[in-house]
Amino acid sequence: MSRGAEALDLPVWNTASALSWGSRRSNAMAHLDSDVKEESLREDLKFYFMNPCEKYRARHQIPWKLGLQILKILMVTTQLIRFGLSNQLVVAFKEENTVAFKYLFLKGYSGTDEDNYSCSVYNQEDAYESIFYAVNQYHRLKNISLGTVGYGENEENKIGLKVCKQHYKKGAMFPLKETLNIYSDIETDCIYLDLRALSRNSEDWKNSSFFTLEFYRLLQVKISFRLKGIDLQTILSRELPDCYVFQNTITFDNKAHSGKIKIYFDSDANIEECKGLNISGSVQKNTQYVLAFDAFVIVICLASLILCTRSIVLALRLRKRFLKFFLEKYQRHVCNADQWEFINGWYVLVIISDLMTIIGSILKMEIQVKNITNYDLCSILLGTSTLLVWVGVIRYLGYFQKYNVLILTMQASLPKVLRFCACAGMIYLGYTFCGWIVLGPYHNKDVETAGGDQSVHFIAAWDLFVGHLSSQRIIK
Repeated sequence: MSRGAEALDLPVWNTASALSWGSRRSNAMAHLDSDVKEESLREDLKFYFMNPCEKYRARHQIPWKLGLQILKILMVTTQLIRFGLSNQLVVAFKEENTVAFKYLFLKGYSGTDEDNYSCSVYNQEDAYESIFYAVNQYHRLKNISLGTVGYGENEENKIGLKVCKQHYKKGAMFPLKETLNIYSDIETDCIYLDLRALSRNSEDWKNSSFFTLEFYRLLQVKISFRLKGIDLQTILSRELPDCYVFQNTITFDNKAHSGKIKIYFDSDANIEECKGLNISGSVQKNTQYVLAFDAFVIVICLASLILCTRSIVLALRLRKRFLKFFLEKYQRHVCNADQWEFINGWYVLVIISDLMTIIGSILKMEIQVKNITNYDLCSILLGTSTLLVWVGVIRYLGYFQKYNVLILTMQASLPKVLRFCACAGMIYLGYTFCGWIVLGPYHNKDVETAGGDQSVHFIAAWDLFVGHLSSQRIIK
């Protein structure tokens, strides 16, 4: 019976052992698979956080992004310099025309603006002469101007100038009795003088009732007209010329009624597409070369954009693997700070700069062929993208130990520096407002004064203020 019982128990013992051995084997296989996954994840994490040189030593992976970024820096900087030189000609042409217009249309203009206005008059005769002088100079423009400017049409497609005056509706002044009656409603009267009217006897329009000004209730006289010009200096730079429309306004400001009429000259220059350009020679060839260069810059930036976007996508996949593994093994979630380590901010910076460079290059090509004339927007895009590209170089300097110390110091000190600037800014703003109200009225604001040593004028204003306080104490 015992042997039979033993015989009956033997199969039971073998089955349990087999199940136990199979469970241990499956656990061992699962543990081995987990170790393989962990080791693979460890290697991928280690490789991801390597710099390009270490990646090349580890897997002989060519640092395409590094080489592309170096090439892009050279290309984008060259493109920006060329566009900057062209844009400099545009700005210089606008400013020089504004100065030329002031000499042409403002009588007695000295070449230096008085504070924020161009010049001023102090008696009625000079006021009339200044108004008539501007109108006559407009009529004689083709015979006296040295520039490539001509008459332009206004909103009504007419060639001429518009003279408007603003004044109080009614008024009566008796200085001897120290009485003044003013109806504060403002009226605006305008007259349009075309070339035909100006070609007639000048006494006809000068003696009209419109130009009979009552200065005690006059607020301002405004003369507005349009001129057109062509910038031919770009041809010397082997570029197609730009056509300009200058909206000029001369304002005789008498709002203060202080016995001084300030004369303002404003010129708003807009670039428009030239019609009927027929320029041959080296200009056309140079334009084609520049367009080819801009197209190559766009291709380089597209390649950089694709590579950086691919790196971010791979980083997000790696982060997903890491989060899943960490949760399965440790039953814990990774903190947000560690999750953000997978997002390389330098790649985001490069992507933004690439997008701005691509858009700016397209605008530049359109400007080059004179389809659009938005120089300002193109300057903002190309300038900001070049700034971001050069800032991105700091990332590669961080691979060297000596430079990395400086970068880490800057990262650690940046929050404290920003907090200090916020506190110091409050003090500076308070000092600015206080100085403006206390010292500002005593400060001479002429351009010649503003161009001098500001510290001298501040000390003079401060001495005047202290002297004023001292005199008040003595009187008390």
